Amino acid sequence: MTDAPLDASTVSASTPVVLSWSGGKDSAWALHVLRQDSTVEVVALVSTVTEGFERVAMHGIRRDVLHAQATAAGLPVIEALLPQRASNDTYEAVFAGSLAEARSQWPQVRHIAFGDLFLADIKAYREALCARLDWTPLFPLFGADTDQLAQEMFAGGLRATLCCVDTTQLDVGYAGRAFAPDLFDDLPASCDRCGEHGEFHTCVTGGPMFTGAIPIETGDTVLREERFAYTDLLLPATSAEAR
Repeated sequence: MTDAPLDASTVSASTPVVLSWSGGKDSAWALHVLRQDSTVEVVALVSTVTEGFERVAMHGIRRDVLHAQATAAGLPVIEALLPQRASNDTYEAVFAGSLAEARSQWPQVRHIAFGDLFLADIKAYREALCARLDWTPLFPLFGADTDQLAQEMFAGGLRATLCCVDTTQLDVGYAGRAFAPDLFDDLPASCDRCGEHGEFHTCVTGGPMFTGAIPIETGDTVLREERFAYTDLLLPATSAEAR
């Protein structure tokens, strides 16, 4: 399943796999796809959390929302704790540490899956990094038509909210909108319908990969680095405490 379904030459039956989890639609849909494959078993999620902010890196998803997602997915989550303004070398060291932790808990695990869609340079980077760390990367969604995939995700029950928008590519008004057909219709032609060029990131709150929907309330939208518009998404208890 590097680009195609796994076969006997790649893995054996019920091969354990960890999944790189951003909390967004692509990693969530990758989990759904992997669970349709009887040759693999997803045993854990690995998520990068920025220290101090206590949020998933890039997406800005709160830590308690991340844990709610993991609970809904029925999987443990290994947090890779990343210092603020970390270098790529630091990121790679933190990533390696999280994979070492995964292997300490599941000694047979050798595969990590990613939700990448079509960026060849990102895929090549992950392949090289995983090779250095003695891991095999899987890309269950890679090569999908993203216009079609967006529709497929929504039709399949996935529910998500745009939690981060790159305002150099999209208007700030898109932040906080639902990942749904009316959004797809409104996006400019230059924007990938799955945001694969970094136009936006999402927070998943429902779908076939979850046992039930996660209740989320929408908070404020703030601009960071004079570029990224983050919409705060909160669990109801957290929202009440913030008032």
